[in-house]
Amino acid sequence: MTLLNIAAILTAITALFAWFNQQFLNLPATIGVMLVALGVSLLLLLLGSVGPFNLGATVLTVAHSIDFDTTLLHGMLSFLLFAGALHINLEDLLKLKWVIASLASVGVVLSTLMVGSAVWLLLELIGASLPYLYCLLFGALISPTDPIAVAATLKTVGVSRSLETKIAGESLFNDGVGVVVFLVLAGMVTNPESVSLTGTLKLFLQETVGGALLGLSLGYFGYRLLRTIDNYQTEILITLAVALGGYMLALELHVSGPICVVIAGLLIGNRGRTLAMSDKTKEHIDAFWELIDETLNMVLFTLIGLELLTLDFSLTALVLGLVAIPIVLFSRLFSVGLPVLLLRLRHSFSPNVVKILVWGGIRGGISIALALSLPAGAERSILVMATYVVVIFSISVQGLSLGPLLKRLDQE
Repeated sequence: MTLLNIAAILTAITALFAWFNQQFLNLPATIGVMLVALGVSLLLLLLGSVGPFNLGATVLTVAHSIDFDTTLLHGMLSFLLFAGALHINLEDLLKLKWVIASLASVGVVLSTLMVGSAVWLLLELIGASLPYLYCLLFGALISPTDPIAVAATLKTVGVSRSLETKIAGESLFNDGVGVVVFLVLAGMVTNPESVSLTGTLKLFLQETVGGALLGLSLGYFGYRLLRTIDNYQTEILITLAVALGGYMLALELHVSGPICVVIAGLLIGNRGRTLAMSDKTKEHIDAFWELIDETLNMVLFTLIGLELLTLDFSLTALVLGLVAIPIVLFSRLFSVGLPVLLLRLRHSFSPNVVKILVWGGIRGGISIALALSLPAGAERSILVMATYVVVIFSISVQGLSLGPLLKRLDQE
């Protein structure tokens, strides 16, 4: 199938699932679309290629034709991260910079070690061993909260401005840090002889600091261009160029694309919005990026649901995924609770902040994409399936229950 055919079919499927959700389920759009896609995928797996127009075979062909990790990591992610960063208040973010920095760095590394070690010990106990490095890889790809899934969930629940900044800010930055940790560990797996402490630190600094500097440069350049004109069509095009062009340039320069796009989005969304945009431009840019964000989110969550059709099922992977759910949540509790405990010495936190950060730490498509980017083999199949189980639980159970949890905690 051609790329245009795949895009057309995927758009039509997403529109149909979104209509079904609004008409019958009335769940939050992204979660509803994913659950409908999951239900259809399960039905197709049970019934096979049946139905009018051989719909089952068509959906199966589309699912197998899509390179999920490339589609997300080298396509949708630039738009979704930029859209998320565009609406975060930089002043609020800077007030919480140490909180967010600790959660997005120390928290991710702690969680990676805890999840990886716990999974390795568990598999040893049940006699289904997996190399320790692969267990750490699983920890690295499942530890960062997904900014796309988090943003989609936060839109449906009411949280304070400070808490929303903590959750959204952490998810935007720990995504970039998590990808870097994953790349370092993946390098150890594929080419262990070339790995050294100096090389690892150099790669980490190159990706994170390089991504931040590139994002600052492109964001400032875009801001300067926006200041010279007052034409919302051209200004929207400039923001598109910064988001997509910046991400692709970051990949070419071997620095972090996610961090680059987030920094550029923060700069344009704050300094650019205040000093370089007319009211008319702000209105059109907000409407444009909100539409991009919501449309691509629904397409992405449809993809997550349809990805079930491409998985290699095994009992070991399913058991690992189910057992990994409490392991990931406990590791999240520790990796969030410890930094918050230390930071309470200098910062004030609401009484239930740890509970909300733990349950609001939703995993999503980025984790699946990272798992699918691993080299083919038995280990990859196990990790992909286990990741999928954790992500589905996180989006559906945590995502749907976060609102009621916030209301209950607010009454305490």
